[in-house]
Amino acid sequence: MEFERKALGGMLLLALLCGCQGDIEETAAAMTGGSPMRGKDVIRRYGCEACHSIPGIAGARGQVGPPLDAIGGRSYLAGSLPNTPANLIRWIRDPQAIQPGTAMPEMGVTEQDGKDIAAYLYTLR
Repeated sequence: MEFERKALGGMLLLALLCGCQGDIEETAAAMTGGSPMRGKDVIRRYGCEACHSIPGIAGARGQVGPPLDAIGGRSYLAGSLPNTPANLIRWIRDPQAIQPGTAMPEMGVTEQDGKDIAAYLYTLR
């Protein structure tokens, strides 16, 4: 069962990387349970642009955290966490639980907001 879930995630990620923009957004939404369109607004609401440069987000030129361009195609998050939808959502919501002492603060991101942010980030390739 675990192998099948990972294989499905890999196929979805491959579809995301190979499709056109509309397909990318649909795939990102299916992978995360979120909305890429809402994700852009949520990113601004939580102030993610203060620390990260994020393509498609006006004024997102932060240099504290890593740039988030092409995050949808990365293998790992935070250096060692496999880049899966569940892990990305967990990282967005509670990075300190995953990597205590990380510079990324816990921002009180709700479950749905985490899904929406992840959906938008998975459109970046």
